[in-house]
Amino acid sequence: TGEKVELAYVDQGYTGEQPAEAAQTEGIRLEVVKLQEAKKGFVLLPRRWVVERSFAWSARFRRLARDYERLTTSLAGIHWLAFAVLMLSSLFSRVHNTL
Repeated sequence: TGEKVELAYVDQGYTGEQPAEAAQTEGIRLEVVKLQEAKKGFVLLPRRWVVERSFAWSARFRRLARDYERLTTSLAGIHWLAFAVLMLSSLFSRVHNTL
């Protein structure tokens, strides 16, 4: 992670000692997002939508649909570029709406 991740929101599959120890060795604190009580059907978990939304946004870029890059730095650069485009388009649409 390049020591940039300090907190990771994870689901109940990451409970237990092994994931906690692995994260701790990397300097990452795990926060498990759990359901308040057992329910049937779709239940929106807090903070999970942030990750799902980001995945959906990045899926708009065809280059990120497959892993074509040989170097991880190239792939990271394309992610940076894709999210810069998304943020700039969001910024410009907000400016346009206020005019």
